[in-house]
Amino acid sequence: MDGQGTRREALRHFLRSRRARISPGDVGLPEAGRRHTPGLRREEVAVLAGVSASWYTWLEQGRDIQVSDGVLDAVGSALRLDSTERAHLYRLAGKLPPPGVTATAGVTPHLQRVVDGWLPAPAYVVDRYWNTLAANAMARSVLGIDDKEYNYLSAFFTDPLAKSRYPRWDEMAVQLVGQFRVQAARFPDDPSFDRMARRLSSASPRFAELWARHETRGCETSHVEVRCPDHRILSFEHISLGFVERVDLRIMLYTPCSETNANLEFQHLTAKL
Repeated sequence: MDGQGTRREALRHFLRSRRARISPGDVGLPEAGRRHTPGLRREEVAVLAGVSASWYTWLEQGRDIQVSDGVLDAVGSALRLDSTERAHLYRLAGKLPPPGVTATAGVTPHLQRVVDGWLPAPAYVVDRYWNTLAANAMARSVLGIDDKEYNYLSAFFTDPLAKSRYPRWDEMAVQLVGQFRVQAARFPDDPSFDRMARRLSSASPRFAELWARHETRGCETSHVEVRCPDHRILSFEHISLGFVERVDLRIMLYTPCSETNANLEFQHLTAKL
C-alpha cells in the first residue's frame, strides 16, 4: 500500500472509531431500531454534519474525493472532535490544518519562558505573516523588536532605523524576501500573503523589485550582523524552527558566532540590560 493508500486507510479507521464512541442520545437523536455496532450510524453523522449520506460514506471509505475546510469542520463538530483530533482529521484528509484548528491564538506562557530562557541571546516568535508574538529583552534591545503589533518583515523594509541596524541590509533584504516567498507557498489558500506583498511593494521599491524576481531562499539558517546602539557589530547565526502542531508559528533563535570576538562584545552589551 502506498502512502496515500495508508492515509486513506487511517482516515477510515479514525472516523469509524470517533463515530463509535458517540451514542444517539449524546447528540439528541432517538435510539430507535436495533444497532449491530455501537455509536452513530453513518447516516446520522451525515445529518449532523449537513452533508449527504453518500458523501460521508465515501469520506469514511477513504475514497479520492474533494473535501473543503467547511465540510471537515462540520464533520469534526458532528463527531465532537477536540482541536488535536480536528488537526488529525485534516491531515488524514490530505489538507493542512488551519491555525484555529491546531491551537489557540497567541503564545502560551511555556513558549514565552522558552524565549526568555534563550537569554542572553536574542529570541522571538512570529506567526505565518512574521508578526512578532513574543520577544525577549535582548531581541527588543539589539534587534529593535516590539512584541506588540510589530511585523518584522514590514519593519525591515519601512523603518529607517533598519538600514542602520543591519550593516549587510541589502543581503538580508534578498534573503528575507526569498524566505517570505517560500513561506507564502506553504499556505497557498491564504490570500493575506498576496495582500501583504502588495502593501509592502507600495511602501518599499526595494521590496517590489525583489518580489518581482520570484526568487526563493531557505528559511532554516542564516548569518546576521547587527549594529548595536553603542555601534558595536555583533555577528550571529540565526536559526528558524517550526512546531509540529502549530505550523503557523516559528521561533527565531540567535547564537553569537564563535569565529569572531562577538562573545566578548555580547557580554559587554548584556551587562547593560
